[in-house]
Amino acid sequence: MLHRISEDLKAALRQDPAARNWLEVLLTYPGLHAVWGYRISHFLWQIKLKLIARMYSNWVRAVTGIEIHPGAKIGRRFFIDHGMGVVIGATAVVGDDVMIYHDVTLGARTNASSKRHPTIGNNVVIGSGARVLGDISIGDGVKINANVVVTKSVPARTMVDSSEFFAI
Repeated sequence: MLHRISEDLKAALRQDPAARNWLEVLLTYPGLHAVWGYRISHFLWQIKLKLIARMYSNWVRAVTGIEIHPGAKIGRRFFIDHGMGVVIGATAVVGDDVMIYHDVTLGARTNASSKRHPTIGNNVVIGSGARVLGDISIGDGVKINANVVVTKSVPARTMVDSSEFFAI
C-alpha cells in the first residue's frame, strides 16, 4: 500500500508543473485523495462489503468532488488534476499512467447490467470536460482534447478532437 501511495505522489509531481513538493501534494491534492479513497472502497467492494464500499466512496465524493464507483478498475499511477466533477462509472476500466483533468465523465450510454462504461488504455490523457461514453475502448497513448464527446472506440496513439481522430 505504501508503495502505491509513493507511486501516486511521484506521478502527481511528474505530471503537474505546479506541484512544488511531495508534502504539498500529499496534503492538498483532492485528485490524489479521491484515488486513495477509491483504492480503499475498491478493496471493500472486492471483499463483498459493497454497502460499506458505496458509503465510503460517497463520503470521498462529498469531500473531493470526484466520484469513482468502487466497482471500477483503475491501474497504477492514475492522476486526476483539478478533479472537481470527475465521474467514473462502475464498469469502467482505466489502465496505468492515465491522466484526466476536471469535469471528465467515463460514463454509460445504457442502463444494462452488463459492461457499459469505457475501457481506457495505458498512457492516456483526457482533457477537461471530455465525455467518454459507453462500452468502448480507448487505445494506449491516446490524447482526448477538452470538451470532446467520444462514443466510438479510438485506436492507439491517436488524438481525438471534436469527434475526429488524428494519428500522433
